[in-house]
Amino acid sequence: MHGGNLIREARRRAGLTQFELAERLGTTQSAIARIERGGTEPSYERVVAALRACGFDLLPRLLPADDADWSVASTNLAVDHDTRVRRHQAALRFAEAGRRAVVDARA
Repeated sequence: MHGGNLIREARRRAGLTQFELAERLGTTQSAIARIERGGTEPSYERVVAALRACGFDLLPRLLPADDADWSVASTNLAVDHDTRVRRHQAALRFAEAGRRAVVDARA
């Protein structure tokens, strides 16, 4: 995820306009718009400052690389369209059953 995307997400979650965030950071609305649009790439420090101005913090951490999504995607490319759709529908049914089970367990 790019810094501009993080800033936009934090700003929206905080219920701020670009102008309001710009005021908190001592910059202009157009500068915030450029960052969010990807016209400029903010430094790490700038991203942290913007997130804090929105009431959030950034906690970076290292995780082992996980290519499981690519493994699933490449496996799905090897099957025909109908099989992919059936697999997707089965996964949705499984997820819906899990959600129902959680709701039932809470009741």
